[in-house]
Amino acid sequence: MDINFNKNEDHNKLLVSELQKRLVKVSLGGGKSRIEKQHSKGKMTARERVDYLLDAKAKSIEIAAFAGEDMYKEHGGCPSGGVIVKIGYVKGKQCIVVANDATVKAGAWFPITGKKNLRAQELAIENKLPIIYLVDSAGVYLPMQDEIFPDKEHFGRIFRNNAIMSSMGITQIAAVMGSCVAGGAYLPIMSDEALIVDKTGSIFLAGSYLVKAAIGESIDNETLGGATTHCEISGVTDYKAKDDADALNTIKNIIDKIGDYDKAGYNRSESKKPKENPEDIYGILPKSRADQYDMYEIIKRLVDNSDYDEYKAGYGQTIITCYARIDGWAVGIVANQRKLVKTTGSKTKPKEMQFGGVIYNDSADKATRFIANCNQKKIPLVFLQDVTGFMVGSKSEHSGIIKDGAKMVNAVSNSVVPKFTVIIGNSYGAGNYAMCGKAYDPRLIFAWPSAELAVMSGNSAAKVLLQIEKASLEKQGEKFTKEKEDELYNKIKERYDNQVSPYYAAARLWTDAIIDPLDTRTWISMGIEAANHAPIEKPFNLGVIQV
Repeated sequence: MDINFNKNEDHNKLLVSELQKRLVKVSLGGGKSRIEKQHSKGKMTARERVDYLLDAKAKSIEIAAFAGEDMYKEHGGCPSGGVIVKIGYVKGKQCIVVANDATVKAGAWFPITGKKNLRAQELAIENKLPIIYLVDSAGVYLPMQDEIFPDKEHFGRIFRNNAIMSSMGITQIAAVMGSCVAGGAYLPIMSDEALIVDKTGSIFLAGSYLVKAAIGESIDNETLGGATTHCEISGVTDYKAKDDADALNTIKNIIDKIGDYDKAGYNRSESKKPKENPEDIYGILPKSRADQYDMYEIIKRLVDNSDYDEYKAGYGQTIITCYARIDGWAVGIVANQRKLVKTTGSKTKPKEMQFGGVIYNDSADKATRFIANCNQKKIPLVFLQDVTGFMVGSKSEHSGIIKDGAKMVNAVSNSVVPKFTVIIGNSYGAGNYAMCGKAYDPRLIFAWPSAELAVMSGNSAAKVLLQIEKASLEKQGEKFTKEKEDELYNKIKERYDNQVSPYYAAARLWTDAIIDPLDTRTWISMGIEAANHAPIEKPFNLGVIQV
């Protein structure tokens, strides 16, 4: 191993260590004192409930653990968006579990809470996966009601989705394990089956204080909307549980009896580990996002047996397109090559060096054709992103880079096979779009700790913004010294670098997670298994494209 490998390895392992520390911190939700308060009421925490429900020895993946990170500081923060979302197995059946975290503002809904809940429902709808809600929430966080209440992507969309999923035959089960108030009371009752925990669970449109204020009636919350009321008088709920464990055991028994599902039919064979050591990824991936490296070496450490069949190997070499298997599943990989590429050349087209991580005309053209082939063969697509954007300059413009880029974006947009996006390094500008960024409906999109997402790098953006700021100040007659220029540059770059961080993106749900690179195979495999629940319902059609 060379010295650069060792330096890269140290750097990337430190990034993973930082990731693990951050995950431990967010797992505490509202903090140890609030966890103890939850336990004193005889209740499990949200994470304990999810862990108890999911099969103990089976794999699971957590969606948006960093939702809300460093947001809402003036309101005390909202760790994990105040809700836990995992894809895992209950009695061997793959399910999505959504659990309100009552240690975070009593489980109240912040704007990011609504966005995260909607993402969970989107995953259930796209993949036709059963979804289980563990409800323990005080409802909308009133100081921010204007940002969570009325719009299309706000709180009310949850209940609309409940109805849509019901019409699609997607199983929904809800357990009321704490507060369930106001508009939130509709969620469990719009599910297929609803459980409520005796003495700790309650459902009502208005609590006792509001009832007293509104109509003058004096009544306690348990009589108003407790388990006995709703299981024996109103008939609102279907099962009464004596405690959290009893409710979760009942859910397990219900899930255990669900029939098999129609399969999409994605090809799977026996899983094989990569021949090349996956831990080498830490040393291969450079410390600097500007440095070059060979993406083939990353692919060899992600795919079964380190084997792949490359499509158009000698053409459009800044994008790698190949067929492979990941945990037995057949996949089509579209990856940005980050190494400088020397083209073969001909009498009419001279040799040239192409920059790694840049999408050229020929690479966009190749990727478009490959994506169409994968759709024709019903092969899920995996995008490995480390892209700085499309090539610029007169040569590219005269060659029609916009036209070729549009064809690739068109193919990604209209793809009907499931897509999975791994942001390994750079994810800049239109390159993010062409390589299946969040706006292009990947079933799952997740980042390594080395990822950066932005219109452009912090260095490039700072230079552009500095020139604009400099011109503005000079226009006002202000003298611009070298010291002032450096100070302003560093200030702009620091602000921009914070925004390109993978944690900034994860906090806002631009990605579903930040993961250790060694967990990539698990995420893709579980994602394809989920997608296999949902047969493709429409043909692949590129529509109108310029040729």
